Amino acid sequence: MSNLKIAVQKSGRLHEDSMKILKEIGISIDNGKDQLKASARNFPLEVFYLRNGDIPQYLRDGVVDAAIIGENVLIEKGEDITIVERLGFSKCKVSIAVPKSSKAKNLKDLEGKRIATSYPNTVNQFLDKEGISANLHIINGSVEIAPNIGLADGICDIVSSGSTLFKNGLKEVQVLLKSEAVLATSPQISIENQEVIDKLQFRLKSVLRGRESKYILLNAPDNKISQIVTILPGMNSPTILPLAKEGWSSLHSVINKNDFWNVIDELKINGAEGILVCPIENMVL
Repeated sequence: MSNLKIAVQKSGRLHEDSMKILKEIGISIDNGKDQLKASARNFPLEVFYLRNGDIPQYLRDGVVDAAIIGENVLIEKGEDITIVERLGFSKCKVSIAVPKSSKAKNLKDLEGKRIATSYPNTVNQFLDKEGISANLHIINGSVEIAPNIGLADGICDIVSSGSTLFKNGLKEVQVLLKSEAVLATSPQISIENQEVIDKLQFRLKSVLRGRESKYILLNAPDNKISQIVTILPGMNSPTILPLAKEGWSSLHSVINKNDFWNVIDELKINGAEGILVCPIENMVL
């Protein structure tokens, strides 16, 4: 079996999150400092550390078989590239922002204005759809400074926490799209390496399901079990085990982490006691 070649961003938050999830799915990477390529010890995989903006072309040309990449980069440079799994981390927005002192309050106020951006295709498509005409200044690198030096009236860039906008005296006026890390594959991937991707994706799904779920254990009187079961369906149905204390049982189940506190409140109302909640590393279905 040949090694699957997968690209990840060579630095930054997406790099860190990508390497973290590879470790969580059991892949050990021999990664020396400043290496451009590293091999896995226990999986047929090689990691290529590349500039985020270069990855779509490497996928297109078949230089790499797959990539963990920001969806926003594919929207800008790789709409022909197939996304096979949404990974749920490194979330951000692509937004238009203007100086806090600007009178512009919405997209229409930017008609005829100058916008600095590293995402010209994304901005042009959005403005065309909205019927807005603006002049784009394409900048590779930090665009936040453009309004302060008189180069532009506003910017369009990725926004994570919003702290960069705040530090540069900017305010968000329009969100163009929301993005997250995705697993994408090359149109030239071989059948053999597609089988490796399938194995990789199976592991990723197990970890991602675990991240979204909590394992819950509780005690309840037997006459309350029917009500509690309706609150805790689990993957199929809760596990129910009798306790040494007569008339009581222990229930074990899985809940979605986003529903956690609402579920806990309902369980307490319906007689649950001794509720214990644990994280889940992997959930294999």
